[in-house]
Amino acid sequence: MGLLKELEADYDLDIIEDYLTHFGVMNGLLDKLIVNLGRNDKFDASSYELNRIFHNIKTASQYLELTPVVKLTTLAEDITAKLKSKRGTGVTASNELIDWLLLVADQMQGYLDDIENDEIYLRILNPKIIAIPNEIFN
Repeated sequence: MGLLKELEADYDLDIIEDYLTHFGVMNGLLDKLIVNLGRNDKFDASSYELNRIFHNIKTASQYLELTPVVKLTTLAEDITAKLKSKRGTGVTASNELIDWLLLVADQMQGYLDDIENDEIYLRILNPKIIAIPNEIFN
């Protein structure tokens, strides 16, 4: 039994459909928001929205006990909280952080694909994600 079938056996179908829809919509927003972290005029709104998205995906994934998704979104939420705390200061995200967050977004899309394709397990974490950037601001 794959991931999707397992979720469908354990939870109400409406909950699973809502989760997949929201995960897909929120994940679809990530790349643009991440790239906008490098722009002075977009940093504040993008850092806030990214933090909100990672928090929402984390919370929903906790309910469904999708531990790898929870761990990754918790890490991303912690990093974006640091960004969010610098709103209004005129800083932007470093290129290193932007590249790292794009890797996180790719991993998130992979997790979503794994669930939707009813894979047996979620894919392994891209090892480059383990190397959290040292410099997160410009």
